[in-house]
Amino acid sequence: MSDAVTNFNEYRSRMNDKLLDGASMTLKRIFSLDNQAYKAGSLDVATKELLGLVASMVLRCDDCVKYHLENCHKEQLSKNQVMEALEIATVVGGSIVIPHLRRAYEYWEALETETK
Repeated sequence: MSDAVTNFNEYRSRMNDKLLDGASMTLKRIFSLDNQAYKAGSLDVATKELLGLVASMVLRCDDCVKYHLENCHKEQLSKNQVMEALEIATVVGGSIVIPHLRRAYEYWEALETETK
C-alpha cells in the first residue's frame, strides 16, 4: 500500500476508535447512520459512493473525498467513472473545488499504484 493510503487509513482507524471509545449514543448513532446509508438498497453501493464523492468534493472535505475514493476503488469503478463524477463535482462546486480535485486525482493514483 502506498504511504498516503496507509497513513490515511491508520489515522482514520485510530481516531475513530478514540472517538467511539466511550462516545455518547448520539455520536455512535451518527457513525452508524453514515455506515447504513452507503449499503446497497434501491441504489447500488458504487452509485452511492459516487454520490458521496461528489458531495464531499463540493463540501471540500479532503478526508471524506479520500474515504469515498477508496470505496469507489473497492467497488472496482474505473478511473473514467471516477473522473466523470469529479468533473460533475467541479462544475457544481466551482473553481474553489479545483485544489481538492488535484488532491483527489493524486489519491486515486496512489490507490491505483497499490493494486499494480
